[in-house]
Order: sequence, then structure tokens, then C-alpha cells
Amino acid sequence: MTRCLFNARLAGVFMLALVLSACARTPVLLDSTREEIAPRTELGEVPFYAQTEYQCGPASLAMVLEHQGETASIEALIRQVYVPGREGSLQPEMLAAVRRHGLIAYPIRPTLDALLAHLDADEPVVVLQNLSLPLYPMWHYAVAIGYDLPRETLILRSGEIPRHTLSLARFDATWARSQRWGFVVKPPGELATGVSVRSAIEAISAFEAVQGPSTALDSWQALVERHPDSALGWFALGNARYADGKPGEAVDAFETATRQDPALGAAWLNLGLLLTQLDQPGAITAFERAAALEGPWQSKAREHLGH
Repeated sequence: MTRCLFNARLAGVFMLALVLSACARTPVLLDSTREEIAPRTELGEVPFYAQTEYQCGPASLAMVLEHQGETASIEALIRQVYVPGREGSLQPEMLAAVRRHGLIAYPIRPTLDALLAHLDADEPVVVLQNLSLPLYPMWHYAVAIGYDLPRETLILRSGEIPRHTLSLARFDATWARSQRWGFVVKPPGELATGVSVRSAIEAISAFEAVQGPSTALDSWQALVERHPDSALGWFALGNARYADGKPGEAVDAFETATRQDPALGAAWLNLGLLLTQLDQPGAITAFERAAALEGPWQSKAREHLGH
């Protein structure tokens, strides 16, 4: 197998020189995982692109992008994510490339249980492995497409092998060296399986910064439908609705945000500004609530109160 080897930037990760045992232990899955997911699955419809030297990042991206119906050539992706000085692709560039193609990259929870749950939900996962020792890392991107619990194996699109099977233990040992970093790709309006509120907000916000609020509107709607108690989710939805020319619906979102978190000063300020714009009652109360909360919104709220 031709491997894609490079030195990666891992934010917040300190690589330790460890002497690793030649025999990896079988990772322990939660009982709930074994009960909730199918015993085996394989996403055979995920396309395969052979990964030549130093091009595993672009090839992995091409597979998951095409799986979502987005055509992307390897050559174009190389220009977007390949860093010659590093002889490979760095994680931020990988995620940014997904956003440039109009899709959302959701980093997954760093556990084998989460990885298998994504596969069980028909979500292929781009994973980052270190195929050598931490002191001399050889980083490699692959796409996880399936597993077999009775056989304790994982199935990857990796290197020049369209169906690379290896034990869960061996995979987890190499994956753990990247702090079990991986992500799934979804179209706007769809959330990844099991994604936390915080991770979803960060992923959608990063997408919105590239593609614009209107494009992210359906994703914010999906977030509050799954997590109706997320004040920040409702606040972001309000901003997206306003940007999309729906001020009345934005008011509803900001009001919900303030109910979920009365200390969210930015939501009170935006609510007051919109009620003023629409000439509706309640603006003074909203400004008073914003002015009473410490934060950058205070001065604007007090200005509208005439203080």
C-alpha cells in the first residue's frame, strides 16, 4: 500500500515519545454501543480514489464529497489542501475545503463508539492515523466505511486499497495517536449523528462564515429542532432569519433564545433592535434587560434607552 506520510499540525496535542507494545489490546466498546448499532455494516456506495504519495488528504476528501453528490477533482483539492512544506494536508485545510464546496464538516467525538455509530448511520468518516511511533509520526488520512463487530474489524478506503480491513485494536492504536481526530460531511440542513450542541454550533458557524447566513439557515433550524433548549442555537437562527429577510421570524427566534437563557445579552439587544425596527411593543424592556447584563451589548442598549 502506498502510504500518505506527512508531518501534521495538531492543535493542543503534545506528541510523546512512547514505547508502544507490539500487541494492541482490543478496545472496549460501551455495552450500549453494541446493543444499539447493527453487528456489521459497510457503505459500499462510497467512491474510491487511490491515494498516491502525500495525497491521502485530497483523495479522502474527494471520496466523501462525491458521496454527498459534490464533484471535486483530486487535482483541484490538492491545490486547496496540500501543503508542500509539510508534505501533506493539515486538519484546518481539510475542513475548510469541505466548506468551500458548500458542505459542512462535523468533527466527531473522539471515541471508537462514536465512529461506529456514524458508520451505522450511513455516515462515512474521514480519519487521521499515525502509522508509526509518536516520535517519528507518519500521518495518514483514510475513510472509514464499515465495521464487523463479530470479527472485531474496521473497513477503510485507504491508500491504494479500496477495501482495507484491519482489527479494531490495530486501527484504534493508530487513530489514538491523532487524539482520534475525524469528521463527517453533511449537506446544509442535516446534522451529523450524535454531534454535540457545541460542536454543531462551531461547525455551522464556520460554514456560515464562508457561505453566508442564508445558506446556513436550514442548518440552524435543524439544530434547534434537535436541541430546542440551546439558547445559542436560537440566537444564531435569529441572525440567519434576519439576514434572509425574515425579521418577524427572527423576533420569534430571539424571544426563544432569551427564554432559554435570560442572561444572553446579545439576544436581548437584537430583540430590542428588531422590535424597534418593526415598531412593535417590548423594545424598551429588551433594551433594559440587555443594559443590565455585562458585555459588549451594554453600551448599545443604553444608547437606545437614552442613558
